[in-house]
Amino acid sequence: MRSMVQWVLGLLVIAWVPPVQAQPGGWKAGVARAVATPKTSVWLAGYGTKRPPDGKLHDLWIKALALEDPQGKRAVLITSDFQGVPKEMSDRVFAQLKSKYQLERDQIMITFSHNHCGPRLGLDLVDYYPIEDEQVRLVDEYTSEMVERLVAVVGESLQKLAPATLDQGEGKATFAVNRRDNREAEVPDLIARKIPLKGVVDHSVPVLRVTGANGQIVAILFGYACHPTTLSFTTWCGDYPGFAQLLIEKNHPGAQAMFVNTCGGDQNPLPRRTVELCEDYGRQLAEGVEHALKQPMKPVSAKLRTAFRYVDLAYDHVMTRKELETFSRDANAIRQRWAVRMLKKLDGGEKFSSTYPYPLHAWRLGNEMLVVGMGAETVVDYALRFKREFGPGTWVCGYADDMISYIPSRRVWEEGGYEGGSNLFEYGRPALRWAGDIEDRIAGGVGELVKEVGAASLRAGTFDPRKAEEMRRQSVQR
Repeated sequence: MRSMVQWVLGLLVIAWVPPVQAQPGGWKAGVARAVATPKTSVWLAGYGTKRPPDGKLHDLWIKALALEDPQGKRAVLITSDFQGVPKEMSDRVFAQLKSKYQLERDQIMITFSHNHCGPRLGLDLVDYYPIEDEQVRLVDEYTSEMVERLVAVVGESLQKLAPATLDQGEGKATFAVNRRDNREAEVPDLIARKIPLKGVVDHSVPVLRVTGANGQIVAILFGYACHPTTLSFTTWCGDYPGFAQLLIEKNHPGAQAMFVNTCGGDQNPLPRRTVELCEDYGRQLAEGVEHALKQPMKPVSAKLRTAFRYVDLAYDHVMTRKELETFSRDANAIRQRWAVRMLKKLDGGEKFSSTYPYPLHAWRLGNEMLVVGMGAETVVDYALRFKREFGPGTWVCGYADDMISYIPSRRVWEEGGYEGGSNLFEYGRPALRWAGDIEDRIAGGVGELVKEVGAASLRAGTFDPRKAEEMRRQSVQR
């Protein structure tokens, strides 16, 4: 009898398979997504005019990637096909995520592709559009719906955390053009004649592959520095990043493709304005991702450190009541609406601040990857600078947390023009222009955050801010 019991127990031991657990020192990852295509007639965002929707080419999406290291440290990156997420909206999301999931501000990054075939949200570019009571109601309702959906997607991604490995690589796509230094109408001819285009660009396509314990690709996160403004019609779609994600997911069934805009504030896809061009740019970007995936990729060790802070960006000059009264009679409809709204704020007792709180993130994944997250429309100089300063494996993501305005570098500020000049009124700020020290303030904040999460170059004592700044200036001069 005893031998029979021992035999049965032996069979049970052989047959029992322990539950899958993270390997010692391994990552956990979880992904989730939700459709964000409006079901009501919320206008499309951007281009400074009334844009009612007339259909869709494909759905818009909110997507989340949750990561957890062996010590239980978590972070969640959200990507979306939105044109811009305003602060009053993202703050609602951050508050709910802290209450429901105990996620602190440094653990969440909300990015938006800046897609101009996406919907209006909250107070983003509020003075851009004619005022219609029904549209105000629809935008408010849709914004609240998206707040709840963002929170739900994060919760789902956390529930799906499972053992995973992370690997990073880099591809290339060359359709982004510096729009400040090249006339749009001349670009097709220059390309046809193979005449080099002018201006600084960042054609790199950083790629992060997340693979499950079964070898199945869970997520493919990738970036590119370029405005998603190939199209200017009124049909819902994700522009070139949307087409790229669809193609990547077709090539890798079961994987979730996710796009981040890596400082494309002064970059455009040129030529543009046709669906065929948009699909082609999506294909080129997807090919850049596929190239990276086919090359040997660098494993990302499982340790997560996150840091966040606001940096006060100073305005060059805060508007006075007298100046606003003059602008309230301006021939420019956007400037007029802005001035009238600002005057109402003053009438209500509000005092304008001389600065704006600018959000900055630094996430270090292992010793191999650093993610710098920056609010609003950062120009490409920031990506080039921080990648030089902090070395290989550095991702610099603009369009995070808050659609504040264009964020010029010192060079762009000195040159002026649309991205560097007196256009803050379009974004509802109480000023026309940033102060000239904007890059210094941002770079100082990023430097402190990178020290906090432990950049390899800083730990090794090789990072010299003065030398890095000189390298940046020499690169711009070249």
